[in-house]
Amino acid sequence: MIVQGNDPYTQPSFSIDNRIMRAVWGVVWLILFRPSPRPFHAWRRFLLRLFGAKLGLHVNVYPNVKVWAPWLLNIGDYVGVADGVNLYNMAPIRIGDHCVISQGAHLCTGSHDIDSVNFQLIAKPISLEHYVWICAEAFVGPGVSIAAGCVLGARTVVVKSIAEAWTVWAGNPAVMKRLRKKVIE
Repeated sequence: MIVQGNDPYTQPSFSIDNRIMRAVWGVVWLILFRPSPRPFHAWRRFLLRLFGAKLGLHVNVYPNVKVWAPWLLNIGDYVGVADGVNLYNMAPIRIGDHCVISQGAHLCTGSHDIDSVNFQLIAKPISLEHYVWICAEAFVGPGVSIAAGCVLGARTVVVKSIAEAWTVWAGNPAVMKRLRKKVIE
């Protein structure tokens, strides 16, 4: 999918097939997804699935959510993705059951190799386990996994995986603030 060794100033970073699919998705997002009324979750689920997203039961994706590549999106059951969320998924994003992604959060799977002559584009997947809450305007970087039950506070920046389940994180960079009461057995 990502072209290796290209000149990023004059050449595309993605295959022609990828660029065509993203162009078609972009038109569908603009004309059919984005202007849909807020309660039309089933309609938006249909459109995402039409483009290859794997969505569980009772997934509510709001109309102003940006999804870069629906075919690289896997969302479990009972998940809410709020307006203004950016799922910049050049690599797969997997969201477990009972997660909430709050308004303005940014899950970013792509970056660049700053030590390569052409700033080679790289992509690494993001994985959220069950019962994770990504609060408003938080940022989750490429290759990050978040353990079950974690909460990332508003505007928190996470660039390394969090393995400690049922913990609360805040800040830039993210720092563990406390344990969270486990809400399931």
